[in-house]
Amino acid sequence: MKKIALLLNVLLVATICVAQKQTYKFDFSSDKKVKEGYLKVTPQTLFNNEQGYGYDLQPAWDGKSNKPFFFSVNVPDGNYKVTVVIGSKNEPSSTTVRGESRRLFIENLSTKKGELKTETFTINKRNIKISGKERVRIKSREKNKLNWDDKLTLEFNGESPRLNSLIIEPVENVPTVYLCGNSTVVDYDNEPWGAWGQMIPRFFTDKVCIANHAESGLSANTFISGNRLKKIMSQIKKGDYLLVEFGHNDQKQKQPGTGAYFSFVYNLKIFIDEARAKGANPVLVTPTCRRRFDKEGKSVNTHGEYPDAIRWVAQKENVPLIELNGMTTMLCDALGVDGSMKLYVHYPAGTFPGQTREFKDNSHFSTYGAYETAKCVVEGMKKAKLDIVNYLRADYKGFNPAQPDKFETFKWNLCPFIEIEKPDGN
Repeated sequence: MKKIALLLNVLLVATICVAQKQTYKFDFSSDKKVKEGYLKVTPQTLFNNEQGYGYDLQPAWDGKSNKPFFFSVNVPDGNYKVTVVIGSKNEPSSTTVRGESRRLFIENLSTKKGELKTETFTINKRNIKISGKERVRIKSREKNKLNWDDKLTLEFNGESPRLNSLIIEPVENVPTVYLCGNSTVVDYDNEPWGAWGQMIPRFFTDKVCIANHAESGLSANTFISGNRLKKIMSQIKKGDYLLVEFGHNDQKQKQPGTGAYFSFVYNLKIFIDEARAKGANPVLVTPTCRRRFDKEGKSVNTHGEYPDAIRWVAQKENVPLIELNGMTTMLCDALGVDGSMKLYVHYPAGTFPGQTREFKDNSHFSTYGAYETAKCVVEGMKKAKLDIVNYLRADYKGFNPAQPDKFETFKWNLCPFIEIEKPDGN
């Protein structure tokens, strides 16, 4: 009779999921009795398209292992409120939750033995489809990115990750912050790379959703020509935000008609006009600095006229400006010539599996550098008086780039995936 009751419960929940299309409740606990209205998850619950959910990418979690695990659910494009109950009745735990292509949401959440903590966040899910036959023209190296598939994938990591239950439900009434940019903004799937766009969700409550459409190697014009802006415009709504940070790759364009005050400002105007036409709020962001110092040990501007061109457009169009170039320069200067290496991908050979050469990159951030830069963006949002800063998490205490967090206090649990190849646009 118990088996029949369990089967009926599973069928009931599955029927609800089909009817509502996007609402799921999963029970990961060790309790033999399944929570009412939930689907029971066991180590045998492996993802397949027919079932539409299950453990994915790595071996299933057995409820005791301290290794990271992934859980995926097939859902349509949109924003989803995720509710996780973290902890265990049997032991203490420390859990980090990331989503899709390593977006950080919950950071090193500790629980005591027998303690359960409930946390919520809102995550954006997308694929390459726009409408009809229109598609985002993604690069070949993006085809395996979790950001672009048909699944919503969550990563549970930490010193001792413990998950009791999970709820995924669609939401429509939260402002979405769409990010446009390059490799300094993008969501990276793999270690040791990081960018501010994948760190910034950690600082907001479930009342804000971050949708990061940035990609390595892109400039303002290639973002547009690749239908990435068109994809955003197919989903953006009144009251949403469009944050635009370019310059690193744009400055490399030398053909006729290009330049900071020519094609670049023209393309920035397209972002502004498209957002405003939808009732959304455009915000311009000056590019993050590269790590370069003069003989006196002071940071050197490597972007030429591009930061000034962005400032000029922001003033001319009355658009809020986040002075990220200035803040990241301050960050580098505060840490100095040697200390600033921690902000970027500098690792000796052999630090990561398969890494036969030294990483020596002064453009792309380490996870620590990405985290600190994301705080700079938050401070820029506060200075620009964007309404979304009303939804910062209570544990965000503010940040001064002239006094960065100590590297030794930054705790990052590595995901299982490593990429030796440098990002496009390096």
